Amino acid sequence: MSSIHANCIAFGSFGVLLRGEPGSGKSSLSLRLIDSEGFGLGERAMRARLVADDQVIIQNKSSKLYASPPQAIAGKLEVRGLGIVNIKYRKSVELKLVMDLQEAKSISRLPDPADMQIEIQGVTLPRLLLDASQPDAPAKLRTAVAHLRKHGKF
Repeated sequence: MSSIHANCIAFGSFGVLLRGEPGSGKSSLSLRLIDSEGFGLGERAMRARLVADDQVIIQNKSSKLYASPPQAIAGKLEVRGLGIVNIKYRKSVELKLVMDLQEAKSISRLPDPADMQIEIQGVTLPRLLLDASQPDAPAKLRTAVAHLRKHGKF
């Protein structure tokens, strides 16, 4: 079990870990995903629910990773300029995807497949890079989820 600086959102029964430097847009992207549903390029609408904001507890259970919020911040989301707000949240979710948030100029248009996975606590997960400041960031994240689902990655 470990605690990391990240956000986690849930789409139904699976989680997406949003990692990035402070100010990279983790909470903002989480809010945009929670606020509205969308399809990405999939065939069904997806709406996100918060699991954790700023700190995520990750546990390896039978070679599956589960994310949950620390009790002190469960159900709390920082909205820059407004403060900390209370919202509905998932207590735990199985992690299926890692999104590392970076500036667009540092993201390859056609990523090397070797860079598209990451190992956390001995479990390999799909990993993608995303610029959370871009208006299409929620659509790109949902498209990644739909694409990985379609191809049996989760």
